[in-house]
Amino acid sequence: MTKQPHIRDYQGKRIHMIGVGGSSMSGLAQMLISKGYQVSGSDRTEGYLIGDVRAAGAQVFIGHAAQQVHGADLVVYTGAAASDNPERVEADRLGIPSIERSVLLGQLMEGYPEAVGICGAHGKTSTTSMLSQMLVECGLDPSVHIGGKLDAIGGSTRIGQGRAFLAEACEFRRSFLEMRPTVAVVLNIDADHLDCYKDIDEIEATFGQFMHLLPDSGVCIGKGTDERVMRQMRTLKCRTLTFGMTEDCDFHPANLQEDDRGYASYDLVAEGKTAAHVKMAVPGDFNVENGLAALCTAYVLGADLQQAAQSLGRFTGAHRRFEKTGEINGGAELFHDYSHNPAEMRNAVSVARKRCKGTLYAVMQPHTFSRVRTLFDEYLTCTEAADVTVVTDICAAREKDPGDLNSGMLVDGMLAHGVSAVWTPSFDDTEAYLRAHLKPGDLAITMGCGDVNMLNEQIHRHDAEQDG
Repeated sequence: MTKQPHIRDYQGKRIHMIGVGGSSMSGLAQMLISKGYQVSGSDRTEGYLIGDVRAAGAQVFIGHAAQQVHGADLVVYTGAAASDNPERVEADRLGIPSIERSVLLGQLMEGYPEAVGICGAHGKTSTTSMLSQMLVECGLDPSVHIGGKLDAIGGSTRIGQGRAFLAEACEFRRSFLEMRPTVAVVLNIDADHLDCYKDIDEIEATFGQFMHLLPDSGVCIGKGTDERVMRQMRTLKCRTLTFGMTEDCDFHPANLQEDDRGYASYDLVAEGKTAAHVKMAVPGDFNVENGLAALCTAYVLGADLQQAAQSLGRFTGAHRRFEKTGEINGGAELFHDYSHNPAEMRNAVSVARKRCKGTLYAVMQPHTFSRVRTLFDEYLTCTEAADVTVVTDICAAREKDPGDLNSGMLVDGMLAHGVSAVWTPSFDDTEAYLRAHLKPGDLAITMGCGDVNMLNEQIHRHDAEQDG
């Protein structure tokens, strides 16, 4: 069996990254550049993170072509780049070594005494961002890799001199099994990525495998109210801690209150003692839980809990997480959220509902045909708290259109469930609909992990051009 290449053996050499515009790959590219590697890369479209990669010093090609790997010493490819990708095929033909993204992440985490992997179907980026800001502001100087942009660390990556490396641990194609965590944070176990898992039981079992990567000296932090998480945690030999909204969790809120916009405040109870007061600067119960997970992890890593709680109170969110992008039509608010499955969209709409004083428009870009097919029924009601649901065409991403599924079928199902919905296939159609309907006091939130954030940019650009 051929030995797998290791990034440390390519110091100063050219690394070519297939799918470099992805939320994780773009950060890894910047991390490699900061460590002295030469980086080139390619992606199928000009995504919003490509500019950051170029600014860091990488040569980036739009579109995939065989000649783009010529001269590379090592190829790193995203899990979404299939084996028939022309650059992967050419790398194999030329004998250029290749590794998958998750392998690179695992290799970069080696050597850190505290390797923290944060996993779950929902909340990974927000929780990792919260924890990153806490550790930075508590003086622990972590290294960080998140699947989004966080102003507190200047982007999606950070090279620190401390003991900890924090990273999102993604279950897609079981990639988190390439990590070697000493601390595992399990936010939830839910049905997603059913294009590569048979069912929820197989997903749970795989999360269990990840948790069992921990050494006996490690720590597993899990959501105490998630039965699937708890079932797997009970099989571990290492130390375990729980977080959640109920008193039987090691880290939980007491005297929880919420203002009319959904922002919570509470007393943090840590292992039976009131440790700090928390006033959240991001809304929603799900963010209370994310914050509890981050506080519990910060505690395990040696942070002062009062300082960490104060830091959490200054956390206003990562980009593309319930992010206000501007206003249109004289005072209607426009937001964007990275929600990419029905459970996350339901959370985002619940937060928007509390903020909106007028009519709430939920703009959904369904992501991948396989996800829409397997979670079809959940899509039909996940935006029911909105007044109107606007559905764009499905973002195919890594998939091909099978021809038997489209957003019109989703809209028909929503209407049958009493959800007011309309199909606006293109971004131009969607912009026209919003401009025709939004009034001051209304709120529209675009949701998806594809390129629907570009819709917000398109709308604001058109406004700027008109003003100019």
